[in-house]
Amino acid sequence: MAYKVEKTIAEINQRIREGKAVVVTAEEMIDIVKTEGPVKAAKEVDVVTTGTFSPMCSSGAFINFGHSVPTIKAHRVWINGVPAYAGLAAVDIYIGATEPSEDDPLNKVYPGEFRYGGGHVIEDLVAGKKLLLRAEAYGTHCYPRKYLEKEITLADLPYAVLCNPRNAYQNYNCAINLSERTIYTYMGVLRPRAGNANYATAGQLSPLMNDPYYRTMGLGTRIFLGGAQGYIVWYGTQHNPDVPRTNKGVPKRPAGTLMVMGNLKEMSPRWIMGVSMLGYGCSLSVGIGVPIPILNEEIASWTGVSDEEIFTQIVDYGYDYPNGIKRNYGEVSYAELRSGSIRVLGKDVPTVPVSSYVRAREIAEILKGWIKEGKFLLSEPQEPIPAPASPSLLNNNQKGAKEAEEE
Repeated sequence: MAYKVEKTIAEINQRIREGKAVVVTAEEMIDIVKTEGPVKAAKEVDVVTTGTFSPMCSSGAFINFGHSVPTIKAHRVWINGVPAYAGLAAVDIYIGATEPSEDDPLNKVYPGEFRYGGGHVIEDLVAGKKLLLRAEAYGTHCYPRKYLEKEITLADLPYAVLCNPRNAYQNYNCAINLSERTIYTYMGVLRPRAGNANYATAGQLSPLMNDPYYRTMGLGTRIFLGGAQGYIVWYGTQHNPDVPRTNKGVPKRPAGTLMVMGNLKEMSPRWIMGVSMLGYGCSLSVGIGVPIPILNEEIASWTGVSDEEIFTQIVDYGYDYPNGIKRNYGEVSYAELRSGSIRVLGKDVPTVPVSSYVRAREIAEILKGWIKEGKFLLSEPQEPIPAPASPSLLNNNQKGAKEAEEE
Protein backbone atom coordinates (compact mmCIF):
# COMPACT_ATOMS: atom_id res chain seq x y z
CA MET A 1 0.00 0.00 0.00
CA ALA A 2 1.35 3.42 -0.95
CA TYR A 3 1.15 5.96 1.86
CA LYS A 4 1.49 9.73 1.61
CA VAL A 5 3.50 9.67 4.83
CA GLU A 6 6.09 6.99 5.53
CA LYS A 7 8.44 6.95 8.53
CA THR A 8 10.61 4.33 10.19
CA ILE A 9 11.16 3.61 13.86
CA ALA A 10 14.87 4.38 13.35
CA GLU A 11 13.99 7.85 12.04
CA ILE A 12 11.64 8.49 14.96
CA ASN A 13 14.29 7.33 17.44
CA GLN A 14 16.76 9.77 15.92
CA ARG A 15 14.24 12.57 16.46
CA ILE A 16 13.83 11.39 20.08
CA ARG A 17 17.60 11.53 20.61
CA GLU A 18 17.71 15.05 19.14
CA GLY A 19 14.81 16.19 21.33
CA LYS A 20 12.69 16.93 18.25
CA ALA A 21 10.10 14.16 18.46
CA VAL A 22 6.46 15.21 18.72
CA VAL A 23 4.81 12.97 21.31
CA VAL A 24 1.13 13.11 22.33
CA THR A 25 -1.18 10.88 24.35
CA ALA A 26 -3.96 8.89 22.73
CA GLU A 27 -6.46 11.34 24.24
CA GLU A 28 -4.68 14.29 22.63
CA MET A 29 -4.43 12.50 19.28
CA ILE A 30 -8.22 12.28 18.97
CA ASP A 31 -8.61 16.03 18.44
CA ILE A 32 -5.51 16.23 16.23
CA VAL A 33 -6.85 13.61 13.81
CA LYS A 34 -10.33 15.09 13.93
CA THR A 35 -9.20 18.64 13.10
CA GLU A 36 -6.13 18.00 10.93
CA GLY A 37 -7.00 14.68 9.29
CA PRO A 38 -4.86 11.51 9.40
CA VAL A 39 -2.32 12.58 6.74
CA LYS A 40 -1.41 15.86 8.41
CA ALA A 41 -1.53 14.19 11.82
CA ALA A 42 0.93 11.58 10.59
CA LYS A 43 3.27 14.32 9.36
CA GLU A 44 3.12 16.25 12.62
CA VAL A 45 3.09 13.49 15.27
CA ASP A 46 5.84 10.91 15.82
CA VAL A 47 4.58 8.89 18.79
CA VAL A 48 1.23 8.36 20.52
CA THR A 49 1.32 7.02 24.09
CA THR A 50 -1.34 4.78 25.60
CA GLY A 51 -2.10 3.40 29.04
CA THR A 52 -4.18 0.96 31.03
CA PHE A 53 -4.37 0.07 34.73
CA SER A 54 -6.62 -2.80 35.70
CA PRO A 55 -6.73 -6.15 37.50
CA MET A 56 -4.95 -8.63 35.21
CA CYS A 57 -5.36 -12.10 36.67
CA SER A 58 -2.97 -13.89 34.33
CA SER A 59 0.11 -12.35 35.95
CA GLY A 60 2.96 -13.55 38.12
CA ALA A 61 6.68 -13.50 38.80
CA PHE A 62 9.67 -15.79 38.27
CA ILE A 63 11.91 -15.69 41.35
CA ASN A 64 15.23 -17.24 42.30
CA PHE A 65 15.51 -17.12 46.09
CA GLY A 66 19.19 -18.07 46.30
CA HIS A 67 21.07 -21.16 47.38
CA SER A 68 21.34 -22.10 51.04
CA VAL A 69 23.96 -24.03 53.00
CA PRO A 70 23.44 -26.93 52.89
CA THR A 71 21.74 -26.75 49.51
CA ILE A 72 18.06 -27.45 48.88
CA LYS A 73 16.03 -28.52 45.85
CA ALA A 74 12.67 -27.02 46.72
CA HIS A 75 9.66 -29.25 46.26
CA ARG A 76 7.03 -27.04 47.90
CA VAL A 77 7.39 -23.30 48.56
CA TRP A 78 5.29 -20.63 50.29
CA ILE A 79 5.84 -16.88 50.51
CA ASN A 80 3.82 -15.28 53.33
CA GLY A 81 1.65 -18.39 53.27
CA VAL A 82 0.96 -18.19 49.51
CA PRO A 83 2.00 -21.32 47.56
CA ALA A 84 4.47 -20.83 44.71
CA TYR A 85 5.20 -23.33 41.96
CA ALA A 86 8.57 -25.02 42.56
CA GLY A 87 8.74 -27.47 39.67
CA LEU A 88 11.41 -25.48 37.81
CA ALA A 89 14.83 -26.00 39.40
CA ALA A 90 16.47 -26.04 42.81
CA VAL A 91 15.59 -22.52 43.97
CA ASP A 92 13.60 -21.20 41.00
CA ILE A 93 9.87 -20.61 41.56
CA TYR A 94 6.89 -18.95 39.92
CA ILE A 95 4.22 -17.21 41.98
CA GLY A 96 0.87 -16.52 40.34
CA ALA A 97 -1.20 -13.44 41.08
CA THR A 98 -4.42 -15.35 41.81
CA GLU A 99 -2.93 -17.97 44.14
CA PRO A 100 -4.57 -17.50 47.59
CA SER A 101 -2.87 -17.76 50.95
CA GLU A 102 -3.37 -21.12 52.66
CA ASP A 103 -3.62 -19.51 56.09
CA ASP A 104 -5.68 -16.43 55.26
CA PRO A 105 -7.66 -15.61 58.45
CA LEU A 106 -10.57 -14.29 56.40
CA ASN A 107 -10.90 -17.62 54.62
CA LYS A 108 -11.17 -19.39 57.98
CA VAL A 109 -14.20 -17.28 58.88
CA TYR A 110 -15.73 -17.01 55.40
CA PRO A 111 -14.71 -20.03 53.27
CA GLY A 112 -13.80 -18.96 49.75
CA GLU A 113 -12.96 -15.40 50.80
CA PHE A 114 -9.33 -14.27 50.52
CA ARG A 115 -7.76 -10.94 51.32
CA TYR A 116 -4.17 -11.97 50.57
CA GLY A 117 -2.68 -13.83 47.62
CA GLY A 118 0.06 -13.92 45.03
CA GLY A 119 -0.70 -10.43 43.76
CA HIS A 120 -0.20 -9.04 47.26
CA VAL A 121 3.10 -10.95 47.62
CA ILE A 122 4.35 -9.33 44.40
CA GLU A 123 3.22 -5.87 45.54
CA ASP A 124 4.84 -6.35 48.96
CA LEU A 125 8.11 -7.37 47.34
CA VAL A 126 8.07 -4.30 45.09
CA ALA A 127 7.28 -2.15 48.15
CA GLY A 128 10.46 -3.40 49.84
CA LYS A 129 8.72 -5.32 52.63
CA LYS A 130 10.16 -8.36 54.43
CA LEU A 131 8.33 -11.58 53.57
CA LEU A 132 8.63 -15.08 55.03
CA LEU A 133 9.72 -17.83 52.63
CA ARG A 134 9.30 -21.49 53.55
CA ALA A 135 10.53 -24.37 51.42
CA GLU A 136 10.21 -28.14 51.79
CA ALA A 137 12.20 -30.77 49.91
CA TYR A 138 12.60 -34.54 49.75
CA GLY A 139 16.41 -34.37 49.84
CA THR A 140 19.01 -35.64 47.37
CA HIS A 141 22.75 -36.28 47.53
CA CYS A 142 23.48 -32.96 45.84
CA TYR A 143 20.63 -31.11 47.59
CA PRO A 144 20.43 -32.71 51.08
CA ARG A 145 18.48 -30.01 52.91
CA LYS A 146 14.80 -30.81 53.51
CA TYR A 147 13.49 -27.59 55.05
CA LEU A 148 14.28 -23.89 54.76
CA GLU A 149 12.70 -20.87 56.38
CA LYS A 150 14.01 -17.33 55.92
CA GLU A 151 12.97 -13.71 55.51
CA ILE A 152 13.39 -12.25 52.05
CA THR A 153 13.17 -8.82 50.47
CA LEU A 154 13.25 -7.96 46.80
CA ALA A 155 16.77 -6.56 47.22
CA ASP A 156 17.93 -9.91 48.66
CA LEU A 157 16.68 -11.96 45.73
CA PRO A 158 19.26 -12.81 43.07
CA TYR A 159 16.56 -12.69 40.37
CA ALA A 160 12.96 -11.48 40.18
CA VAL A 161 11.09 -10.90 36.92
CA LEU A 162 7.45 -10.05 36.37
CA CYS A 163 6.18 -12.36 33.64
CA ASN A 164 2.49 -12.03 32.77
CA PRO A 165 1.01 -14.53 30.29
CA ARG A 166 -2.10 -12.47 29.47
CA ASN A 167 -2.37 -8.71 29.93
CA ALA A 168 -3.83 -5.61 28.25
CA TYR A 169 -6.92 -7.30 26.81
CA GLN A 170 -8.09 -5.67 23.59
CA ASN A 171 -11.66 -4.83 24.60
CA TYR A 172 -13.69 -6.81 27.11
CA ASN A 173 -17.28 -7.62 28.02
CA CYS A 174 -19.68 -5.31 29.80
CA ALA A 175 -20.96 -7.58 32.59
CA ILE A 176 -24.51 -7.68 33.95
CA ASN A 177 -26.36 -10.21 36.09
CA LEU A 178 -29.85 -11.26 35.02
CA SER A 179 -30.31 -13.83 37.79
CA GLU A 180 -32.28 -13.29 40.99
CA ARG A 181 -29.25 -13.32 43.30
CA THR A 182 -26.15 -11.19 43.76
CA ILE A 183 -23.08 -12.83 42.21
CA TYR A 184 -19.37 -12.27 42.85
CA THR A 185 -17.09 -12.33 39.82
CA TYR A 186 -13.72 -11.18 38.47
CA MET A 187 -15.73 -8.28 37.01
CA GLY A 188 -16.77 -7.29 40.55
CA VAL A 189 -20.03 -7.63 42.43
CA LEU A 190 -23.03 -7.85 40.09
CA ARG A 191 -26.43 -7.13 41.57
CA PRO A 192 -29.48 -9.15 40.47
CA ARG A 193 -31.89 -8.23 37.68
CA ALA A 194 -29.26 -6.06 35.92
CA GLY A 195 -28.79 -3.86 38.98
CA ASN A 196 -25.42 -2.64 37.66
CA ALA A 197 -23.15 -3.03 34.64
CA ASN A 198 -19.38 -3.40 35.15
CA TYR A 199 -16.80 -2.86 32.42
CA ALA A 200 -13.03 -3.02 31.97
CA THR A 201 -10.24 -1.50 29.79
CA ALA A 202 -9.40 2.17 29.32
CA GLY A 203 -11.24 2.54 26.01
CA GLN A 204 -9.63 5.23 23.86
CA LEU A 205 -6.44 5.14 25.97
CA SER A 206 -6.07 1.36 25.89
CA PRO A 207 -2.95 0.15 23.98
CA LEU A 208 -4.50 -2.41 21.64
CA MET A 209 -7.43 -0.12 20.80
CA ASN A 210 -4.94 2.30 19.25
CA ASP A 211 -3.22 -0.29 17.07
CA PRO A 212 -6.08 -2.70 16.40
CA TYR A 213 -4.11 -4.83 13.91
CA TYR A 214 -0.89 -4.85 15.99
CA ARG A 215 1.20 -3.27 13.21
CA THR A 216 3.68 -1.53 15.50
CA MET A 217 4.07 -4.08 18.28
CA GLY A 218 5.37 -7.61 18.65
CA LEU A 219 8.19 -9.63 20.16
CA GLY A 220 10.67 -7.18 21.71
CA THR A 221 8.49 -4.05 21.75
CA ARG A 222 9.60 -1.84 24.64
CA ILE A 223 6.75 -0.71 26.92
CA PHE A 224 5.89 0.90 30.25
CA LEU A 225 5.35 -1.98 32.68
CA GLY A 226 4.71 -1.54 36.37
CA GLY A 227 6.47 1.83 36.48
CA ALA A 228 9.58 0.61 34.66
CA GLN A 229 10.60 -0.31 31.13
CA GLY A 230 9.46 -3.76 30.11
CA TYR A 231 8.81 -5.71 26.93
CA ILE A 232 6.17 -7.51 24.95
CA VAL A 233 7.56 -11.06 24.73
CA TRP A 234 4.77 -12.69 22.71
CA TYR A 235 1.05 -12.55 22.18
CA GLY A 236 -0.86 -13.54 25.27
CA THR A 237 -2.95 -16.58 26.10
CA GLN A 238 -6.50 -16.47 24.73
CA HIS A 239 -5.29 -14.14 21.94
CA ASN A 240 -8.19 -14.18 19.48
CA PRO A 241 -7.97 -11.44 16.84
CA ASP A 242 -10.57 -12.98 14.49
CA VAL A 243 -13.66 -11.28 15.92
CA PRO A 244 -16.23 -8.80 14.54
CA ARG A 245 -14.76 -5.31 14.19
CA THR A 246 -15.97 -1.79 13.49
CA ASN A 247 -15.03 -0.01 10.26
CA LYS A 248 -12.03 1.46 12.14
CA GLY A 249 -10.81 -2.03 12.98
CA VAL A 250 -11.74 -1.96 16.67
CA PRO A 251 -12.97 -5.37 17.89
CA LYS A 252 -16.44 -5.48 19.39
CA ARG A 253 -15.58 -8.21 21.88
CA PRO A 254 -12.48 -9.59 23.65
CA ALA A 255 -9.71 -10.06 21.06
CA GLY A 256 -5.94 -9.57 21.27
CA THR A 257 -3.81 -10.02 24.40
CA LEU A 258 -0.14 -9.49 25.27
CA MET A 259 2.43 -11.52 27.17
CA VAL A 260 4.74 -9.05 28.92
CA MET A 261 7.90 -9.18 31.01
CA GLY A 262 10.06 -6.79 33.01
CA ASN A 263 12.53 -6.49 35.88
CA LEU A 264 10.50 -6.57 39.11
CA LYS A 265 13.31 -4.79 40.96
CA GLU A 266 12.75 -1.64 38.91
CA MET A 267 8.98 -1.44 39.41
CA SER A 268 6.78 0.64 41.71
CA PRO A 269 3.94 -0.44 44.04
CA ARG A 270 1.88 2.37 42.52
CA TRP A 271 1.71 0.38 39.28
CA ILE A 272 1.89 -3.17 40.68
CA MET A 273 -0.91 -3.56 43.19
CA GLY A 274 -2.40 -6.68 44.75
CA VAL A 275 -6.19 -6.68 44.86
CA SER A 276 -8.87 -8.75 46.59
CA MET A 277 -12.19 -9.15 44.81
CA LEU A 278 -15.11 -9.98 47.09
CA GLY A 279 -16.31 -13.54 46.55
CA TYR A 280 -13.85 -14.17 43.70
CA GLY A 281 -10.33 -14.10 45.10
CA CYS A 282 -7.03 -12.33 44.51
CA SER A 283 -5.47 -10.67 41.51
CA LEU A 284 -2.89 -8.08 40.52
CA SER A 285 -3.57 -4.64 39.06
CA VAL A 286 -0.91 -3.87 36.48
CA GLY A 287 0.01 -0.61 34.80
CA ILE A 288 0.91 -0.94 31.11
CA GLY A 289 1.64 1.72 28.51
CA VAL A 290 2.59 1.04 24.89
CA PRO A 291 4.05 3.72 22.59
CA ILE A 292 2.59 3.72 19.08
CA PRO A 293 5.02 5.05 16.43
CA ILE A 294 3.11 6.99 13.78
CA LEU A 295 4.66 5.45 10.68
CA ASN A 296 1.90 6.46 8.26
CA GLU A 297 -1.57 7.96 8.02
CA GLU A 298 -3.31 4.62 8.54
CA ILE A 299 -1.74 4.23 11.99
CA ALA A 300 -2.48 7.90 12.71
CA SER A 301 -6.13 7.26 11.90
CA TRP A 302 -6.26 4.29 14.26
CA THR A 303 -4.76 6.29 17.13
CA GLY A 304 -7.48 8.90 16.64
CA VAL A 305 -10.18 6.47 17.76
CA SER A 306 -12.50 7.84 20.47
CA ASP A 307 -14.74 6.24 23.08
CA GLU A 308 -17.73 7.05 20.87
CA GLU A 309 -16.27 4.69 18.23
CA ILE A 310 -15.38 1.79 20.54
CA PHE A 311 -18.15 -0.72 21.26
CA THR A 312 -18.43 -3.81 23.41
CA GLN A 313 -21.06 -6.46 24.07
CA ILE A 314 -23.29 -6.74 27.14
CA VAL A 315 -23.01 -10.23 28.62
CA ASP A 316 -25.02 -11.94 31.38
CA TYR A 317 -22.69 -13.37 34.03
CA GLY A 318 -25.55 -14.81 36.07
CA TYR A 319 -26.24 -17.72 33.72
CA ASP A 320 -24.85 -17.30 30.20
CA TYR A 321 -21.15 -16.72 30.92
CA PRO A 322 -20.56 -19.60 33.36
CA ASN A 323 -22.46 -21.96 31.07
CA GLY A 324 -20.58 -21.00 27.92
CA ILE A 325 -23.58 -19.44 26.19
CA LYS A 326 -22.50 -16.98 23.48
CA ARG A 327 -25.28 -14.43 23.75
CA ASN A 328 -25.24 -10.69 24.25
CA TYR A 329 -27.86 -8.13 25.19
CA GLY A 330 -26.80 -5.38 22.85
CA GLU A 331 -23.72 -3.30 22.23
CA VAL A 332 -22.67 -0.11 23.99
CA SER A 333 -19.93 2.43 23.34
CA TYR A 334 -17.31 3.31 25.92
CA ALA A 335 -18.65 6.85 25.83
CA GLU A 336 -21.98 5.47 27.09
CA LEU A 337 -20.25 3.31 29.68
CA ARG A 338 -18.21 6.24 30.98
CA SER A 339 -21.34 8.40 31.18
CA GLY A 340 -22.38 6.41 34.26
CA SER A 341 -25.51 4.78 32.87
CA ILE A 342 -26.57 2.59 29.94
CA ARG A 343 -29.90 1.28 28.70
CA VAL A 344 -30.33 -2.50 29.03
CA LEU A 345 -33.58 -4.40 28.42
CA GLY A 346 -35.60 -1.22 28.67
CA LYS A 347 -34.13 0.05 31.95
CA ASP A 348 -31.39 2.47 32.95
CA VAL A 349 -28.49 0.61 34.54
CA PRO A 350 -25.62 2.31 36.43
CA THR A 351 -22.13 1.50 35.10
CA VAL A 352 -19.02 0.77 37.18
CA PRO A 353 -15.44 0.64 35.81
CA VAL A 354 -13.18 -2.18 37.00
CA SER A 355 -10.11 -0.45 35.54
CA SER A 356 -8.92 3.07 36.34
CA TYR A 357 -9.13 5.62 33.54
CA VAL A 358 -7.38 8.21 35.70
CA ARG A 359 -4.39 5.90 36.22
CA ALA A 360 -4.37 5.00 32.49
CA ARG A 361 -4.13 8.70 31.65
CA GLU A 362 -1.28 9.10 34.12
CA ILE A 363 0.63 6.20 32.52
CA ALA A 364 0.23 7.74 29.06
CA GLU A 365 1.56 11.05 30.40
CA ILE A 366 4.53 9.41 32.15
CA LEU A 367 5.47 7.50 29.00
CA LYS A 368 5.11 10.68 26.98
CA GLY A 369 7.52 12.43 29.37
CA TRP A 370 10.07 9.60 29.19
CA ILE A 371 10.13 9.76 25.40
CA LYS A 372 10.31 13.54 25.19
CA GLU A 373 13.22 13.53 27.66
CA GLY A 374 15.07 10.91 25.62
CA LYS A 375 14.86 8.29 28.40
CA PHE A 376 12.79 5.86 26.33
CA LEU A 377 13.48 4.77 22.74
CA LEU A 378 11.14 2.74 20.56
CA SER A 379 12.10 -0.79 19.55
CA GLU A 380 11.56 -2.72 16.32
CA PRO A 381 9.33 -5.79 16.78
CA GLN A 382 11.34 -8.91 15.98
CA GLU A 383 8.24 -10.96 15.23
CA PRO A 384 4.72 -9.65 14.57
CA ILE A 385 1.68 -10.52 16.65
CA PRO A 386 -0.80 -12.71 14.72
CA ALA A 387 -3.51 -10.48 13.24
CA PRO A 388 -6.15 -10.52 10.53
CA ALA A 389 -5.59 -8.33 7.48
CA SER A 390 -6.99 -4.82 7.89
CA PRO A 391 -9.89 -3.76 5.62
CA SER A 392 -7.78 -1.05 3.98
CA LEU A 393 -5.12 -3.57 3.00
CA LEU A 394 -7.75 -5.98 1.74
CA ASN A 395 -9.34 -3.26 -0.35
CA ASN A 396 -5.95 -2.16 -1.64
CA ASN A 397 -4.95 -5.70 -2.58
CA GLN A 398 -8.22 -6.23 -4.42
CA LYS A 399 -7.78 -2.92 -6.22
CA GLY A 400 -4.23 -3.81 -7.16
CA ALA A 401 -5.29 -7.17 -8.53
CA LYS A 402 -8.00 -5.54 -10.63
CA GLU A 403 -5.57 -2.98 -12.04
CA ALA A 404 -3.11 -5.75 -12.92
CA GLU A 405 -5.82 -7.66 -14.79
CA GLU A 406 -6.73 -4.54 -16.80
CA GLU A 407 -3.11 -4.01 -17.82
